[in-house]
Amino acid sequence: MPQESKYFLPYQVRWLKDCARIKIWEKSRRIGATYVQSFEDVRDIVEKREYVKGRPIRKVYFTSADESAAREYIDYCAQWAGVFNVVVSLVGEVVMDEEKDIKALCIDFKNGGKIFALTSNPKRFRSKGGKAVWDEAAWHDDQAAMWKALRPTAMWGYPIRVLSTHHGKQSMFYGFVEDTKSGKTGWSLHTIPIQLAVAEGLLDKLMGRKTTEQERQEWLEQERRDCRSDDIWQEEYCCVPVDESSAFLTYEMIMACERPAAQIMQELETIQGEMYLGMDVGRRKDLSIIWVVEKSGMFKTTRIIKTLEKMPFDKQRQELFRILAHPKLRRACIDATGLGMQLAEEAQQQFGKYRVEAITITNKVKEEIAYVTRINFEDKSLHIPDDPKVREDLHSLKRVVTTAGNIRFDVEKSATDGHADRFIALGLALHAAASGSGQVAIVTGKRRETLRNYDRY
Repeated sequence: MPQESKYFLPYQVRWLKDCARIKIWEKSRRIGATYVQSFEDVRDIVEKREYVKGRPIRKVYFTSADESAAREYIDYCAQWAGVFNVVVSLVGEVVMDEEKDIKALCIDFKNGGKIFALTSNPKRFRSKGGKAVWDEAAWHDDQAAMWKALRPTAMWGYPIRVLSTHHGKQSMFYGFVEDTKSGKTGWSLHTIPIQLAVAEGLLDKLMGRKTTEQERQEWLEQERRDCRSDDIWQEEYCCVPVDESSAFLTYEMIMACERPAAQIMQELETIQGEMYLGMDVGRRKDLSIIWVVEKSGMFKTTRIIKTLEKMPFDKQRQELFRILAHPKLRRACIDATGLGMQLAEEAQQQFGKYRVEAITITNKVKEEIAYVTRINFEDKSLHIPDDPKVREDLHSLKRVVTTAGNIRFDVEKSATDGHADRFIALGLALHAAASGSGQVAIVTGKRRETLRNYDRY
């Protein structure tokens, strides 16, 4: 048998040496999990390995979340067959069930063993028997149906391998991991975040040389920054599932309202419809945001987002007043908390209280603004630009229920700039578009409706 340490890093070798019938791999992206799994599968076929006495491995059934991953896996298997110096009679597509039109990628070994890479359709696993490998399990569309079809495949003593990055806390994979950690399953669990993979030689392998501790830390930090979101970094690389249900606006809701920025963003002079403005005056990182929407019927379309980063207040005043002076500007809501108080007062003096509302952002007001914003996303009556910074800022607001039963809105620690500043600016603009005057308020029935809708996510 080929020497494992010649091809694999320590965490991969540990996976290979673990002979448990059912193994779970909670992993970072791109650390060679499928690569080493393909080695294990070829080894089991070549050696006709028995995990339960009298049940040698003759067939392996592999499934991943998409066809490209299945093809990559088969390519790896073909490579390992060469390393084991065994003869294969076929590497390609085969028909497994002509009547049901079930096809699969296959490697057919001369010793009678076969490795199949199937699509993610659970029906493909029915009436099959052998070793089962479920790759990227958390990303399958119907995980319950897949497990229902896949689990009996290994009923007669054959092993099961389940590998995945996380995809929220609602996935079946998350349940497998948590139950295994608590000892409920008796299965074997391997947890390999990117930090551990790098510590055990991943970056050395990528660079083709021994790296220093400083280089490893700098590389990890660059990877984290490139994610542009702490959620992405935690889930895709650190084996920490993100509870999407705590996000006040889910990615699905946000992206449903996105439009290409080139189609909706405009210069101030070109806007023809009624304009409404919201401004969050930054107190962290000196970031202030001006958000302008144009209203047409029930629809509000984002036309301007001004990010005033590290800009002196007199310059911020000039930029704000330039927009407030536009003849189509109907109403503005300005954050009058702390440093914003003077700016809001000066805007009211210049343009009148009927046109400019100064709003102190208390926890109660933040909650009410948040629900006004959510209603617009639920109704899909809002258009926003497809800008990653905007998306992550809107997603960063988390709804937290305290032990006393109170609702609090927190902001995640994010790799992006801002602390939900864009969320607040947008919420103020939407309030400006929805109200005539007076304090921030929400129609009770509407709020109850959105609370009920919230529970669905």
